[in-house]
Amino acid sequence: MTDTADCAMMAKPQQEHDWLQQFVGAWDFEGECFMGPDQPPMKNTGTCVTRSLSGLWVISEGTGEMPGGGIMNSIITLGYDPQKQRYVGSFVASMMTHMWLYEGTRDASGKVLTLNTEGPSMAGDGAMATYQDLVTIESKDHWILSSQIKGPDGQWTKFMTAHYRRKK
Repeated sequence: MTDTADCAMMAKPQQEHDWLQQFVGAWDFEGECFMGPDQPPMKNTGTCVTRSLSGLWVISEGTGEMPGGGIMNSIITLGYDPQKQRYVGSFVASMMTHMWLYEGTRDASGKVLTLNTEGPSMAGDGAMATYQDLVTIESKDHWILSSQIKGPDGQWTKFMTAHYRRKK
C-alpha cells in the first residue's frame, strides 16, 4: 500500500461521530416488551458498557434479563458514514442468529436517532419484516431505546422500550 492510500483511509471524526460519544460510559437499563395486545408488558433489567473506537465508532456490550427469563448478551456498533450521510451499525445478541444491520438519521432536533433495519418477522413464518430502533436523548445521563415493527398496513407498532441511566 502506498503512503497516499494509507492517508485516504485515515478518517477523522466529524460532528456526527462526536454526537455518538455521549453514549460512552456504563449504564443500567430497565425495559419492557409488549408481547401482544392482550398480554401485560414483560419487564427486564440489565447493564451496558459503551466504549469509543478512535472517536469514529461506539461499541456497546450489554447483559440483561430477557423478558420471561434467561440472560441475554448483546453487542451494538454505531458509527457514521459520510459517503452515505447516514449513521450505520449492527446488533447481535446471544438469543438470536440474525445480525441486524442499521442505517439511519437524526431528526432536526438532534435528539432522536432513527435506525432502520430488517429482520425476521415476529410471526415466526420465515418472512422478513421492517423494523426501527429509535434512540431518544433525554439528558446526558438518560436515553431511551424503543423498537417498533412496520405492519402490513404500513403502521408502526412499538413493542419494546428501555430507559438507560448512567451509572454514578
